[in-house]
Amino acid sequence: MNRSIPAPRLRGHLWARLTVALTCAGAVAFTGLPGLPLVGEAHASIKGGKRCDQKYGLPSRPGGRKPGDLPHDWVRPDAEQDVMPFENDRRAMDGLNLPKDPDDYLKGVGNDPEKYEEGDPKKVFASYKRYLKNRPAGSNTEFRDWLVNDYVDMAERRTRGGAFERKVVKDYNLVGPEWLCQVTVKIPDPNDPKKTVTRIYDAYNTNTKQFLEFKAGGEHAANQAPKDQKILNHKDYLKHSLRYVLGGEQEDTTRRALNKLNKDVGGNDTSRRVSTIEHRTTPKEQWRRSIYSQKSTFFNATPQPNNNPGSKVAQRSAATPETARRQQEAAMRRGMNGSGVRTPGGIDFSTLDLRYVGTPVKGKGLDYAFSADKAADPVKNPGYGGEAKANLISDAFFTWLALTPDKFWVNLNPVRPDVVMDKEFAKTDAGRILLESDLTLKHDYADAMNPDKYARGETFWRTAPRTAEGQPCLPIIRQWITPKTAQVREQDGGIYILDAPLKVNMEVPTGPDVPPNTCKISEAQTKQAERLIKTMIMPELERRVNEDASYADLRRVYTSRVAAEYIRRQDAGKPTDYRKIINSNDVKRWPLRGANKDWDKKTVYDKYVHSFKNGDYKFKRTYDGKVWILSMGGVDFSKAPKRNITRARFTVQHPHLPKSTKTGVQAMTNDLDNDKKLLLGGNTANKGGGGGDEPTPTPSPSGKPTGKPTEQPTTPAPDPSTPGGGDHSQPPAKDPDGDLADTGSNVPAGLIAGIAAALVAAGAALTWWMRRRKKETAG
Repeated sequence: MNRSIPAPRLRGHLWARLTVALTCAGAVAFTGLPGLPLVGEAHASIKGGKRCDQKYGLPSRPGGRKPGDLPHDWVRPDAEQDVMPFENDRRAMDGLNLPKDPDDYLKGVGNDPEKYEEGDPKKVFASYKRYLKNRPAGSNTEFRDWLVNDYVDMAERRTRGGAFERKVVKDYNLVGPEWLCQVTVKIPDPNDPKKTVTRIYDAYNTNTKQFLEFKAGGEHAANQAPKDQKILNHKDYLKHSLRYVLGGEQEDTTRRALNKLNKDVGGNDTSRRVSTIEHRTTPKEQWRRSIYSQKSTFFNATPQPNNNPGSKVAQRSAATPETARRQQEAAMRRGMNGSGVRTPGGIDFSTLDLRYVGTPVKGKGLDYAFSADKAADPVKNPGYGGEAKANLISDAFFTWLALTPDKFWVNLNPVRPDVVMDKEFAKTDAGRILLESDLTLKHDYADAMNPDKYARGETFWRTAPRTAEGQPCLPIIRQWITPKTAQVREQDGGIYILDAPLKVNMEVPTGPDVPPNTCKISEAQTKQAERLIKTMIMPELERRVNEDASYADLRRVYTSRVAAEYIRRQDAGKPTDYRKIINSNDVKRWPLRGANKDWDKKTVYDKYVHSFKNGDYKFKRTYDGKVWILSMGGVDFSKAPKRNITRARFTVQHPHLPKSTKTGVQAMTNDLDNDKKLLLGGNTANKGGGGGDEPTPTPSPSGKPTGKPTEQPTTPAPDPSTPGGGDHSQPPAKDPDGDLADTGSNVPAGLIAGIAAALVAAGAALTWWMRRRKKETAG
């Protein structure tokens, strides 16, 4: 009866249905003969549910991998991880603002949002009005917070959860009559027979007696575990098991909770009744483009609607720690734990940096991807400041494109206020950060040799060269920061920025123009002091520049420098959308932002002069009654050398980076090569999030309200004051060994001469300062 019958090629689908029907009929009619396996039945206390394949409109094709085929606590292989699209039309409304007279307008729309379609601002305002009427005591009433965290994010949670359920049913072939979805279990509460324990499970197999719970993230719901314990310990369910299917990396709190639940229901490490599957996938939010979508300038010269799910997360992040904690608490109240890749609170935006840019194609936008660490404790210390960091990276990128490389330097010298930095560079955040980093370096130089704080400092001063009178003596030195060779890989139509380290340089000026020091040491002692500084102080300074939070912005603007040089080179070979910007020396569209908009280079210079004259630290050590204070240096980004590593090395060291980056351009995802990092990005042509046409704004309600209450017109960005300059006829030549050529150009000879003169003058000033200090200490 059950032998297979080859179906004819014509009308195959109809023949297959008839064959199945006849086979099933035979199994019913001839009851003593072999037939189809009998399907198990759900227990009487399991109610509702619908066949999973019918619920999600999937073909009933048994076979393939099932959850029961996988080992306990199974993690999906990296090679299998994919992208899961899901719809959230409300994301297109996240740039909406209340009109100037919100009370009047809210009165006109009423408080019934069901009257309006998605994409209509009146639906948002009506929902907000209803929220204000029914909101819990003490909850937030600010419209922007409510819009993003309640109206938009709650819709994301619902639609993403539904998409993940369908994906699990499809990926694991939960098809056939034995697989039921959304079943309800009701049992008497063992602690109070008058009460009932009710639990809804996402899926149930009537044959294997296994419940499945689907979670689109990596977290569990704490209120469900007590119910699970009571159900699995009930006499009717002692042979049942529970398996969580998680869409993200399992959180530690979830792992601990489920391990405890497993023990509480009699399971152990080998015979588990409660286990997990980490079916890791990257959720990709999609929405239709809208004039009400929040705009951004990430790698765009003019504001554009941000339709990139990855970079949208950075844009949604709170601006301050206080706001981030408030948003996190609201997310937890709504059942969104906010860890992993779920919300901006799960990202440590202090580590945000640029890691990839694609090859720009005129008219088709630029792919880009940031990287960032996962927040160590998103519940207590959620991430914040993502938009500001992303804006800094993007603005610096345009600064490096617009200005000619001879302007990429800063210099602090106590007697040369006229040679601090280029005046156009001083109008940008990139220039501000270089100058402030220069001042930080000088403070750190003094700090690193402080004997009151570090054993290193005590040893340094004890072993410093001495004059004939026994006085510690150091030569005048100059310090500055330059880029080390960046490690990159050009392939897949773009550049991966793998490592962009910085270097701290120093030199001891020599020659007839250098004034004599107040203390006398020999040439051999000068070299001894230089070696001492290079071996004991410089490594600590270089570590700070490359690792400490105080230089994080400097590192960010350097990776932007590497990316900008790649774009310059691509444009030299073929015109891109950035052609008019490159070498235009026009940075009006990327000015100082936010609290720094009134920043002035003179303020930093004055701080340096004060530090130079008054000192940072008082070393309370007596060396013949004298105290030494020394501080000089600078930052020079006129060159950005980079080396293209080999394909073999890239493949070995970063095997999954191309796949992770490709996903990260579409939506925020885990870095498969580093489980502590995330990748998030987009495309400047907004290929990432939504599609479709912009909806036509719905007319305002009749009466008092205006026609377009919240549309925010933007002033078109001015054209560059001068056309794009520079020689675009030939791309820069590669080095003979095949590596990428050094980029940028040398500092002009006039500037070098000016700096040399400044050093001489600074030396004279330092000599005067040291003589004055000697008189003070002597007195």
